[in-house]
Amino acid sequence: MNKKKLWLALMLSVSVMHCAHSNPGEPAVEEGKSTADLPEVYKKFVEGITVYMDGDEVVIETRGVPNHASPYWGVGDDLYEAPHAGMVVNPNSIAEQNLTFRLPASPKVSASISATPLGPIGVAVNGVALYNQYAGPNQPLEREIATFDRYHGHPQQFGQYHYHIEPVFLSTDDSKLVGFLLDGFPVYGRKDMDGSYPAELDAANGHLGATEDYPNGIYHYHITADEPYISGGFRGTAGSATW
Repeated sequence: MNKKKLWLALMLSVSVMHCAHSNPGEPAVEEGKSTADLPEVYKKFVEGITVYMDGDEVVIETRGVPNHASPYWGVGDDLYEAPHAGMVVNPNSIAEQNLTFRLPASPKVSASISATPLGPIGVAVNGVALYNQYAGPNQPLEREIATFDRYHGHPQQFGQYHYHIEPVFLSTDDSKLVGFLLDGFPVYGRKDMDGSYPAELDAANGHLGATEDYPNGIYHYHITADEPYISGGFRGTAGSATW
């Protein structure tokens, strides 16, 4: 890549990172990275996130920063906002990451549910990491909830911003696509496509059914108001997350 192209790419990345709204669009394509056979649903990731196929895996590369306001941006940033009433701001600040998620392009339901690890268990459509229902080893999430910004996210000690519960910038008690877990199955808001709340979710917070993106049906997770919030485990074979 020559200097002019590199400069333009950097300017585009900065512009996208500081945009206050989701911008669905074609996934970014880099030389040598193919979007052939990429499932259409992955085009719902916001601009500036690289999504491509590598064999039978979907690869998602993201800086992991939110495209919305937060006190954790720090005073002086374009997306900084003052803490909301009752918020307890933790000492960390949002920092760019080099997150790479590798998910099976054709996920399959396993015979049993496997536990999710601490750290990223999936990725939201705005490139932010999804975490499970724990604040740490054997630590309930309740002690951290007060530190969430008004979009329900916060950064950990290395500046990796993430959501443990419903990211209301992306989904507010609705059926919108939120993202994907590492096993390749999608995560939706609290409701089914018909506007009703799912009556029978399994221990992983999921069930089989039709969605806007999968009209013929697929196993998928639903966010819930109570634990495990996003997922109680992987219903398929998990890919990987590196950073």
